[in-house]
Amino acid sequence: MFFNSFAFAIFLPLVFVLYWFVFNKNKTTQNTLLILASYYFYSCWDRRFLFLLVFSTFLDYYTGIRIERSKKENSRKFWFWLSIGINLGFLGMFKYYNFFAASFAEMMSGFGLKTSPFLLDVVLPVGISFYTFHGLSYVIDIYYKRIKPEYNFVDYSLFVSYFPLLVAGPIERATHLLPQVKVKREFNFGRAKEGMHQMLWGLFKKVVIADTCATYANAIFDHYESMNTLSLLVGSVYFAFQIYGDFSGYSDMALGMSKLFGIDLLKNFNYPYFSRDIAEFWRRWHISLSSWFRDYLYIPLGGSKGGLWMKIRNTFIIFLVSGFWHGANWTYVAWGFINALYFLPLLLSKSNRNNLDTVVLDRSWKTLKTIAQIGLTFSLTCLAWIFFRAKTITDAILYIRNMFTNGDFTAQYLTNERYNYELIIMIIPFVIVEWNNRTKVEPISGKYQTFKLALCIAAIIALGTYSDYKEFIYFQF
Repeated sequence: MFFNSFAFAIFLPLVFVLYWFVFNKNKTTQNTLLILASYYFYSCWDRRFLFLLVFSTFLDYYTGIRIERSKKENSRKFWFWLSIGINLGFLGMFKYYNFFAASFAEMMSGFGLKTSPFLLDVVLPVGISFYTFHGLSYVIDIYYKRIKPEYNFVDYSLFVSYFPLLVAGPIERATHLLPQVKVKREFNFGRAKEGMHQMLWGLFKKVVIADTCATYANAIFDHYESMNTLSLLVGSVYFAFQIYGDFSGYSDMALGMSKLFGIDLLKNFNYPYFSRDIAEFWRRWHISLSSWFRDYLYIPLGGSKGGLWMKIRNTFIIFLVSGFWHGANWTYVAWGFINALYFLPLLLSKSNRNNLDTVVLDRSWKTLKTIAQIGLTFSLTCLAWIFFRAKTITDAILYIRNMFTNGDFTAQYLTNERYNYELIIMIIPFVIVEWNNRTKVEPISGKYQTFKLALCIAAIIALGTYSDYKEFIYFQF
């Protein structure tokens, strides 16, 4: 069941009505309904893997309690590593086993040794990377005595399985979400209205921007050998807006629909394409994942406290693991490595914490420098996205080689129903609107709010009806 599907358009209002008018007696009944709704939502993908979600929930709930109750350090370590091992074991088996087996066989063939690896005939359970990281952070925080374990199984189950964030985040922390689910929520019309507007804007990003860009991005990447320089340049930009509209659109919908139930989720995007350097970009893109790796991998490795070589080592580890988290393909590892290279000059010059404020443009000469920095950062990001989007590293390298060596900048039409100019006309106003939204809490607000709402709905209906791209990109991770 997709957020942008007809089935979900029935599911969400039904849960909303039951939540506020039938199961509103106390927080336990509210949480029980949301758990049942979440399990149904998840089972719509593949009910066979519902047991995996339930097992993961019980595992971390039980081991968290055992860690706290254990008097001896050896016992605490046993329950801690049991949870970590099983969680990562499931993630590795479903997501990475076939990749490593095939990669090993390919490496052996390079030495003249032919092997026939045993591959698992399994599909990747949707959302496994996200709810696994929920449980990992919870157990790690208990082990290091940052939090106490949750003894109410209903409350903990909702923390793990809450359907707005279940399949594509944001990756929540127990310190942020659990306190909210442990109290009864009261309906707030203003908050619900704000949530509806945020959902609508997220749906606009997905259906109007991401899905439309996908039409051209797919055509260009799938036929890059016959594309000229201009088309390849435009294709990289189209994919940049496709993945931004797709993932930030999902996150907006998740945050918005959660407000309908009186629960606030972590902000996952903060206008990353207006960043002035790569460090700022990563503080604004997929914030919950970046902060997770910072807190649970980068800092335990020593963070920035050690010598220069330790800082460099930790930085590359973080980016490589982050890339590999996205998928079992060397293209994602290459994407992470490239971003680490981008980050390295900032680290060496100690300027990776320079741009912590909100970008502002005025009539000073500094504005020209800011625009140039934003343009350079966006260009580098688009270049790295090519590896993220390509099927193989070879395809990515050939795509970039053709882009820089073809030299043909004539307009080239593609074999589909939409033209480049129409899409560009749509992207430019979107960028302007996002620029104006960067200092706002609510994206659809201010003057002419009714007109903005009507325009969003009209665009969603006009383009969403014919969209061929219902899935969200990050559902596969």
